[in-house]
Amino acid sequence: MSTAFLFPGQGSQFSGMGADLFPQYPELVSASDEILGYSIVELCESEDSFRLNSTNFTQPALYVVSCLQAKALLDDGKNPSFCAGHSVGEFAALQSANSISFTDGLKMVAQRGEIMAKVSGGGMAAVIGMEPDKISSILDQNGADEVDLANFNSPGQIVISGPSAQISDVLSPLKEGGARMVVPLKVSGAFHSRMMKEPAAQFGKFLKEFSFKPPEIPVFSNVEAEPYSLADSIPQLLVKQIFSPVRWTELIQGLRKNGVDDFIESGPGNVLTKLLRQIP
Repeated sequence: MSTAFLFPGQGSQFSGMGADLFPQYPELVSASDEILGYSIVELCESEDSFRLNSTNFTQPALYVVSCLQAKALLDDGKNPSFCAGHSVGEFAALQSANSISFTDGLKMVAQRGEIMAKVSGGGMAAVIGMEPDKISSILDQNGADEVDLANFNSPGQIVISGPSAQISDVLSPLKEGGARMVVPLKVSGAFHSRMMKEPAAQFGKFLKEFSFKPPEIPVFSNVEAEPYSLADSIPQLLVKQIFSPVRWTELIQGLRKNGVDDFIESGPGNVLTKLLRQIP
């Protein structure tokens, strides 16, 4: 049996996440508080969902909880053969493979969240039950020339991303064109689209402060849907990931081709576990 740890991205957070993990790893919690300048426990346990759902808070919170969950799994004797993370989850995957330290990863994710939270004027929507080519065709027919296919979550779930006005304009045409559902997402920006190129460049400058080691176990990249080959390529692909599609369907299929038959979601919720059932 070959096991892969999967680390979730934004949308998996919820109030109360990590409550069972924080008492187990007080040193990491303390280190997190020092880096972030606020209490990670209070953030995750607060009933103030607006704060937890704000990108600049969501991303570090997910990273910390996902890393602690992976540490608990490792301490329990679960040893993965591969790791992969969805969007911001890729940082927790790299940390669990010892490519980056816990504290460096948190600094990266906190900065990523701050940069991405400042982008306005964009939106995203999940299109359920429509082929990517059909989605692209409808976007073209309706003048949505700045909308990109952002997340290939499963064959039946594609997320589009771009200017809010263009996203709004194509919701009805997509439904009328045969999509089972079209669901606008509660996000602050057009993540994984060309609108994120400037923020990605800012993030790239920040990443120059850090060093990356070759992962001790293979980590699949969102951008390439295959394992990182060189340590030098990691920061480049983490930058590119911000404005490129998450190729999750291909990534999961690649893990299966590598013999993975046991997937463990390391982090809050079960979004990725549910997606597994939709990917042939």
